[in-house]
Amino acid sequence: MRRSKTVAVASCAAMVLAIGGADWAEFRGPRGSSIAQQSHPPVEWDAASGRNVAWKASLLGRGRSGPIVVGRRVFVTASGGEPENRLYVVCIAADSGRQLWQREFRATGRTQCHPSSAVAAPTPASDGRHVYAFFASNDLACLDLDGNLIWYRGLAYDYPDAGNDVGMSSSPVVSGESVIVQVEGQGDSFVAALDRSTGETRWRLERPRVRGAWSSPTIAAAGQGQKEVLVVQDPQGCSGYDPATGKQLWTYERTCDDIPSPLGIDDKVFVPSEGLTALKRGASGGAAEVLWQSSKLALGNGSPVVYGGRVFAINRASALTCGSATDGGILWRLRLTGRFWATPVVAGGHLYCVDQEGVTRVVRVDGDKGEIVAKNRLGEMMYASPAVAGDAIYFRSDQHLWKIAGTSDP
Repeated sequence: MRRSKTVAVASCAAMVLAIGGADWAEFRGPRGSSIAQQSHPPVEWDAASGRNVAWKASLLGRGRSGPIVVGRRVFVTASGGEPENRLYVVCIAADSGRQLWQREFRATGRTQCHPSSAVAAPTPASDGRHVYAFFASNDLACLDLDGNLIWYRGLAYDYPDAGNDVGMSSSPVVSGESVIVQVEGQGDSFVAALDRSTGETRWRLERPRVRGAWSSPTIAAAGQGQKEVLVVQDPQGCSGYDPATGKQLWTYERTCDDIPSPLGIDDKVFVPSEGLTALKRGASGGAAEVLWQSSKLALGNGSPVVYGGRVFAINRASALTCGSATDGGILWRLRLTGRFWATPVVAGGHLYCVDQEGVTRVVRVDGDKGEIVAKNRLGEMMYASPAVAGDAIYFRSDQHLWKIAGTSDP
């Protein structure tokens, strides 16, 4: 296995994964759950009057990546230049919205992407000490929380054919000693685990070349007596792996959606396939066991959310459907309007659903039926999934990063 041009700038000592309970340190939050258990953000806000708008920070470039929150800092990526070959990582103080630092890199791989997307489409991830910023150009930068470069990996040096025609948006995940990336497209396709300390390849698995896929790998969180499972999907199927070794644990060989990502919760893995399919999490070897499948829980661009024994899905017709996580039975359906790219988040017994126009519908989901209790406009186009930390929710557009919080939240 060849090593790429990796810049090692600091200690190679092993780090302990320490994602705090209040942090939102990866795409869709803690282990992709989209849930902030202890958070209670405002239900209503108003951009014009500034009600419950703690701050609005200006951003440069473009980006479809979501923000992440680590301690008192918010991190976001962006891309600019022509043709989007400048890659930015920005750190903003969570209390004030003041920019603490900004780092710029030059893309080493292809930067073409669809006008609706951006090279800064993948959401970064953090292990609590470092930030791993991945871009559609297959560049991965590791920085510490103060913005010092630890290492930089240009995967295009090793795999120049990697990528797809309209850009990639798969976000990295952290597990054990590795940061794991998924690269899918018409060219070289693979999943690779890179050492968190050095950026060197720990293992790499080739994947079939596909027409294009934009889902992100997911770590199914370990329960009592269980090990973590890396779940990866593309249009041809879904597979579970040991994230430490890359050993395949099970496969699901049915057509899967190419944009929403899978979700591992408790003893199940929820896969956007033929609507939504629930697999048994603990399968080992051979085909995964299908627990249930429901075409009525079809997804659009956002990923599924499971909360309180229920699964929530927004389809392409902008209908929010609630089903039983046990058997997939439909409990209720609520008509929304707008087009949704972002995965909704749960906080304080509410589901926050932000559409492409920057309108957030806040839905109460802890009753017998869904109820829209607020409709809030920020007036900017939004594709990124929001982040929740403390009693605040963060939204990202091309122009700004917004913090929505009551006056009691710092």
